Amino acid sequence: MALEMKKRFSAILLIFFLLPYFPKAQAPTQKDLIYSYKNPERDGTGKVYMGREIAAIQGFEGAEWLERINREEEEHSDEAIRHFPLKGNSWVADFGAGTGFYSFKISPLVPKGRVFSVEIEQKYIDYLNKKIKTTGMSNISPIKSTEKSSNLPEGKLDLIFMVDVYHELSFPQEILNSLKNALKPGGRILLLEYKAEDPNVPIKELHKMSLAQVDKELKANGFIRERTEDFLPWQHFILYRKPY
Repeated sequence: MALEMKKRFSAILLIFFLLPYFPKAQAPTQKDLIYSYKNPERDGTGKVYMGREIAAIQGFEGAEWLERINREEEEHSDEAIRHFPLKGNSWVADFGAGTGFYSFKISPLVPKGRVFSVEIEQKYIDYLNKKIKTTGMSNISPIKSTEKSSNLPEGKLDLIFMVDVYHELSFPQEILNSLKNALKPGGRILLLEYKAEDPNVPIKELHKMSLAQVDKELKANGFIRERTEDFLPWQHFILYRKPY
């Protein structure tokens, strides 16, 4: 019995002396707590930001849908663009540009400015470059982004817009920070998102967003809501501003 106690005491003593050499467990940082995870819903990733499950990305296989003949009839994109805060010399970014459906409509409206068509997929970048050569619209510049960075020039942009893109961002907080850095003081960020509040909008649920959810996320990242418009049949039109 005494021998057994002696062995236990020796083991405890050894642990006591070795304890300072064990790596210390790190408490979770605020950054670690940004996202949580769950079993994914249909068309979801299982990754959650501020109570919202991030939708699965629509890849290059969706290019044909982006260029569908009835898109203007369904979404009134020309009317939406008329509400964009644009000047002839504006520097504008179409973030998540896809096939450049909006980029090529905006290019003639900013003849002394520039349109940056930002995409994460190389196939879309190649598509955009071919389309630029075909159309001769030389003020459009494709930019390849990453999951966490827009790769846009810092402090140069007047307007950054996302059309049915924000809900798919894998790292929304990091991208919003990157976009904020790319905007001039007072520069604007515009979101067009399918209306989650309207059950008649024929879009998958995780590919819609409510105005309340957009507001929650953009304001948490330092943007100031400037105005909303309700003239589009399927989409919210929500304009935010970077503080001066």
